[in-house]
Parts: sequence; structure tokens; C-alpha cells
Amino acid sequence: MAADHNRILADIGKKIFHPVYLLHGEEPYYIDLISDALENNVLSDIEKEFNLSVLYGRDVDARAIADQCKRYPMMASHQVVIIKEGQDVKSYDDLIPYIGNPLNSTLLVICYKYRKFDKRKQFYKLIEKKGICFESGRIYEEKVPAWINSQVAAAGYGINTKASSMIADALGSDLSKISNELSKLYINIPKGSEINEKHVEENIGISKDYNFFELQKAIAARDILKANRITMYFASNPKDNPLVKNVILLFSFFSKLLVFQTMKGKPDGEVAAALGMTSSYFLSDYKTASRHYSLAKIADIIGLLRQYDLKSKGLDSGSTSEGELIRELIYKILH
Repeated sequence: MAADHNRILADIGKKIFHPVYLLHGEEPYYIDLISDALENNVLSDIEKEFNLSVLYGRDVDARAIADQCKRYPMMASHQVVIIKEGQDVKSYDDLIPYIGNPLNSTLLVICYKYRKFDKRKQFYKLIEKKGICFESGRIYEEKVPAWINSQVAAAGYGINTKASSMIADALGSDLSKISNELSKLYINIPKGSEINEKHVEENIGISKDYNFFELQKAIAARDILKANRITMYFASNPKDNPLVKNVILLFSFFSKLLVFQTMKGKPDGEVAAALGMTSSYFLSDYKTASRHYSLAKIADIIGLLRQYDLKSKGLDSGSTSEGELIRELIYKILH
């Protein structure tokens, strides 16, 4: 059976278990979340001593996994067998007979990270019938602020737009890292509070004044002084503000601005949907930028960003430092 992570976690909380879990996909966060829930909620601490086995794909083969799964639990209702880095198991073919007739007292959890399992395989189709297949899809960077908002709301907090954008811009789409940083905020801020940029700066260490969110606003308004000030900060801290990340974010902004310019006169809701936004509230920067950048200028900037994407990868950049490249790029965008 295929299921989403919320349903799987809810079932684990209700002690509804399945004999086999195949957790696969490009995003490791949910794979770890479900695996940890099974590791921590099926067995008591005492039961784990005899009934929890954590194996690594590089160290075992399918036959050894099958042998482990055929054991019966000792003084517990279940045994839990977790295969970490399951993508390193060379072949799962020797597990097929076991998957066809698994023990209900064994929970086999296969963590197959960073890529999808081949759904055409007999092994996968058997698990769909006998257990749970969960695909942890990659979340794209433009969706990260919305993901942060949902995580914060589920934890009983609010968060303003600037704070969520600051976190997303600084940490990218690394959901595990974002989750860890949000935990720091929860510890230090009363439940029910709205998280703002000051909280993020004080507890996570991301500057509320020198971040991509503020750079985008400055570029949108063609505020050269503010944009140069932020760019100088980025140039002096290239490890925390790599050129490639800024190029990707700027490319996303100007690509959406191009669409925005072609939809002038359309209702805000329709424009927001076309840009992949959950609310027209987020259109303000695009409305501002549309007054400063013509279609021709936007097209030139997108071409420029393609050039600097290559430079960020070491092509045609010579001995120019990343700091110099980011300053050069922003100057060309603004002039």
C-alpha cells in the first residue's frame, strides 16, 4: 500500500503496524522521521535489547536480512529490523520469498535514500501488497517557506513571512537542518508566539538585515545603496552566501517576474497561481520590480544569470573570487 507520512505516523501512534516498510526517495527527512518513529514507538527500552536490529546496507545482503526477519521476538509482541542506507544493498531478490509471506511479528523497515526504488520490480510490487511503500519526494526551494509555515503551525507557533524566508534562504531545502534549527526556536520562545526575524537572528544566527530576502527587496526596488551594502556583506562571507545559491534564487525571482510582466491586468489570485504562490500577498516584490525592469531588461538579466551560473561552477571565471563575482553580478543587474 502507498501512504503519506501523516497517515503512517498516525498509525504508528495507534499501534497499527505493517510487516514491511519500504521508505524511499530523494528527500531523506521523512524517511528518517518514519524510521525513528518505528524505532522509538514499537518496543519499550527493555524490549529493544533483544528485539531491535539496526543493520547497514553496505554490511548485509538480502539473504542475511531475510534470516534476521525470520526470528521470533523475545518477550515482546514484535521485533523491529531497520535497514539503514538500504540503497547500498546490492540486490533484494533473495528477500522476495520472505516478502511474499512475512511474519506479522517482524517489522522490516528499509530506508532507501536519495533515489526512488524501481517500482517495476517484483520486490516493490510485493511490498505494495503486503506492507507500506512510501516515497519521500524532493521539496523544491520555492516551496520551502510554505513547508516551514506548516511545520511551525503544527508545533503550535506562528511565523511571519520575513522570518520563514530568512530561514529558507539560509538553509535551502535541507529539511532535516531546518527542522533542527526550528527546534532551537521552540525551546527559547513561548508556545503560541509568532516567530519573527529577530527571533531567527538571535537563536539561529541568520542576520535579519543581510540575507537574500532583503537583497531581493532591494533589487526589486532598484535600491542601489541597500543592494550594494548587502552584496558587500555576502562578498565578505562567501561560505555562508555562495554564488551558486544566489544565482539560483535570483534566477527564480526574475523568471517569475518575466511571467508577472506578461500577466499585467490579470487578477492577483490568477497571477499568484501562475507563479506557484499560495497567496497573492507574496506578489508585492514583483509589483515593485515590474516598475523598474522591462521585459527586455529581464530577458538580459536571465541571460546574465546563466553566465554566472557557469562561473559559479568554475567555468570562464578565471581567478576571480566568488566575492568579486557576486558584486559584479549585482552591479550588472542594477545598471
